[in-house]
Amino acid sequence: MKRALVTGITGQDGSYLADLLLSKGYEVHGIIRRASTFNTARIDHLYQDSHVHGVHLFLHYGDLSDSVHLVKLLYELQPDEVYNLGAQSHVRVSFEIPEYTADITGVGTIRILEAIRESGIGPRFYQASSSEMYGKVQEVPQTETTPFWPRSPYGAAKVFSYWATINYREGYGLHASNGILFNHESPRRGETFVTRKISRAVARIKLGSNELLYLGNLEAKRDWGYAPEYVEGMWLMLQQDEPDDYVLATNETHSVREFVEHAFAHVDLDWKEYVRYDKRYERPAEVDLLIGNPAKAKKQLGWEPKVLFKELVHILVDADLEATKQQLYGTKLGSKAGDPKHISGRQ
Repeated sequence: MKRALVTGITGQDGSYLADLLLSKGYEVHGIIRRASTFNTARIDHLYQDSHVHGVHLFLHYGDLSDSVHLVKLLYELQPDEVYNLGAQSHVRVSFEIPEYTADITGVGTIRILEAIRESGIGPRFYQASSSEMYGKVQEVPQTETTPFWPRSPYGAAKVFSYWATINYREGYGLHASNGILFNHESPRRGETFVTRKISRAVARIKLGSNELLYLGNLEAKRDWGYAPEYVEGMWLMLQQDEPDDYVLATNETHSVREFVEHAFAHVDLDWKEYVRYDKRYERPAEVDLLIGNPAKAKKQLGWEPKVLFKELVHILVDADLEATKQQLYGTKLGSKAGDPKHISGRQ
């Protein structure tokens, strides 16, 4: 049985990656931060499965700011694969807390790489890089060779992590790969990200709320894909004989305005009646156009996206309609995934 260690396991990508790895027979270990409340909602279903089907999922307290604990955890677990998905991942928020973003999103990667080098156990390493590294794009579409020009503290921290991963690959012979993932969404996407902000508002308005939806730059263009497909790309990178860097994207770009139009149209509403501009949601420096070419991933990994823009918008809106109906008309009982007996590690 292969063993994987995942940082950021309670996030969107971490939860889907856990789903995938467990379906392939892995023993999966995740690192979560100690807090006064549990934030395991995205992986609660896996604990339910563990009681019925013997799923091998284990959580450990830890933090990307604690290098000593990372080394101890690697010695203890001896993982075959390490996926670094943990980060302060909200671009707009990174302008508010740039130092913390740099420490966790940037230096946190060095701490993991150094822990791997120090432990000497040789796991394969995946670094979650980001299309935000391209920022003020120098080429359209963007590929693995397009120069970076980050336009946020988050983007700059991800560039640091990208090059740190290559440095440890070249300097110490680590099987370390970067996945340059363009925007990828799902019903598990955080509610402060613009796609979920839109789909949740559409659901509430359709079901009777008289609220308005306030957004920033409607003209920003993004390459949006479906998160469950993207985590499969992560896994495929670590199954290759040689480490490398890959773009995962749809090779399509759409504006925030288009997303809004399709989301409201899906429930037969006119978006112009409900959407208002608010400059508070503008970034100090905007990334205007992102579109990625995944040709290398298709050729070398056999990976390509299947869910494209319109279907993705419909998936998000339909999921939030169902979730909102549950909230309004009756809630389902959750599992006990937050029970401390499921979690090991030092507090």
